[in-house]
Amino acid sequence: MFMLIQLIIIIAVFAGVWKVFEKAGRKGWEGIIPIYNMYVLLLIIGKPVWWIILMFIPLVNLVIFIIVNIELAKRFGKDALYGLGLTFLGFIFFPILGFSDAQFQGGAGGAS
Repeated sequence: MFMLIQLIIIIAVFAGVWKVFEKAGRKGWEGIIPIYNMYVLLLIIGKPVWWIILMFIPLVNLVIFIIVNIELAKRFGKDALYGLGLTFLGFIFFPILGFSDAQFQGGAGGAS
């Protein structure tokens, strides 16, 4: 039963991330490929691509993930608190962002 619940949560998160990327003008599958999804996310929010290197440095990566998620939330008209939710409770906040009526408000480099 526990594994079934985990599977449902994983599917919900993947679907939420897929929808977030589509709303940002990207292909949904780009959101579920490890490392590549971070590259595309940095393009979406307009941060330098070399930040991927920072995501592999312990403790620094936590700060970078917080900044990235806050910027992503802002691109969808949400506040910094929502960005913290994406960081620490992503399994809840990504599906909500993906399936809500929140629209990508442009900015950096969503569609390409």
